[in-house]
Amino acid sequence: MFGIICVLIGVILVGYLIVKRYYAPWSLFLVGIILLAVMATISPEPLLHGAKSATKSAFFDVIQYFTNQSKSILVGLGLNIMIISGFADYLDKIGATRSMVEIAAKPLSYVKSPYLLLALAYALGQLINVFIPSAVGLGVLMMLMVYPLLISVGCSNVAAVACIITMSALDLGPASANSILTAKLASISPMEYFVDGQIPVAIVTVIAVAATHFFYQKFMDKRDLASGKLTTKDFELHSEFEVKDERKSAPKIYALFPVLPIVLLFIFSKFVYSGYRVELATAMMTCTLFSFLVDCLYTRDFRKSCENIKSFFSGMGRVFASTVSLIICAGVFADGLKATGGITTIINAAASMEGTGGMIMLLVMCGIMILASFVTGSGNAAFFAFSSLLPTAAKSVGWDILVMACPVQLVAGIARSMSPIAGVTISVAKIANVSPFAAVARTIPPMIVGTMVSIAASFVFL
Repeated sequence: MFGIICVLIGVILVGYLIVKRYYAPWSLFLVGIILLAVMATISPEPLLHGAKSATKSAFFDVIQYFTNQSKSILVGLGLNIMIISGFADYLDKIGATRSMVEIAAKPLSYVKSPYLLLALAYALGQLINVFIPSAVGLGVLMMLMVYPLLISVGCSNVAAVACIITMSALDLGPASANSILTAKLASISPMEYFVDGQIPVAIVTVIAVAATHFFYQKFMDKRDLASGKLTTKDFELHSEFEVKDERKSAPKIYALFPVLPIVLLFIFSKFVYSGYRVELATAMMTCTLFSFLVDCLYTRDFRKSCENIKSFFSGMGRVFASTVSLIICAGVFADGLKATGGITTIINAAASMEGTGGMIMLLVMCGIMILASFVTGSGNAAFFAFSSLLPTAAKSVGWDILVMACPVQLVAGIARSMSPIAGVTISVAKIANVSPFAAVARTIPPMIVGTMVSIAASFVFL
């Protein structure tokens, strides 16, 4: 019981600090350290064992958890995420991501039915999210390319904003930080997780969410227009509409650059040819070099191309401060929760419920992710903080880790799309001059459908 009380206090304290907008990585680290310090004080046994991990001092053992997490994360997961971010920032710098969205969005201009266009735009955006894993970055690009199109055919501004906010809800693809972490937990490659785990579930979920957008946004626009909540001006671009986007236009051939890593990873995998072992970081670095060479040939300005590549390393540093540090500190927090013994007690209780323990465990984990993502506005923060519990939870009820982890990972991103304080919600709503709360009132029903379908599809396909 003491362990469960410690877990509850730790989770509540972290939730409070993050909701109050304290720096999330440090909040997770401090609470984790406090829990570890409490257990080091009252436990007769040392927290760490082994010559490589233990310091033989209770005080330094507590701090050693941070060192151990840093060593573990930076060598693999952290490096992958930093290189992916560097590659994405470099493509932004040379205009490749904008070129890709311009080409992908072009066919939408031929669709004249407002809500069919909205549903198709959602599906297209979710597909593009595989290659552009930044929710805010994708949202801004879609506001530039797709939002005016949606308004021009007759969708309301709030319906269009809701659609664009949810385009990154599923966090799909081997370039997503949450996907990379899930693949590590399942001891498979990110591409294997994407193909074997995410794609079957995502196809069904995307169709369900797109259909829900079609009917729900159409119904709400008609109802709100009739009640006076919306006016005809809400179906027009406001005069101050402007998308501040520093991405420049680039040759159409540059649109292939974001796709190359996915193609490379797919080709050199168990699905096509496994004679060569190409890791995620290697594929990203190869594509960065290729993109640089093409840019040099096109611009014929070696100095400028070298200047542009600085964004690659700046992107690596940026994501270390925002994401990798969050993963490390979330690991320390998870270590603190485990050290109390409360997590083991909860998992054992669920495992003892024959026949229903697995379902209860999954629903509890999904519930935690939904609540944490909603109140923090971050799917990453929620998933990083609690994902390390998934292997133990799955094993305790005799489930395959993918059946437990895949819906939980997807739900974390889905819940972010329901949060009025999520970065993508605030950014997109501000551009459209729409209240974030009005926007999420339109995202919540489609995302509830997405949550239920993703969980059900995981049971069917995984």
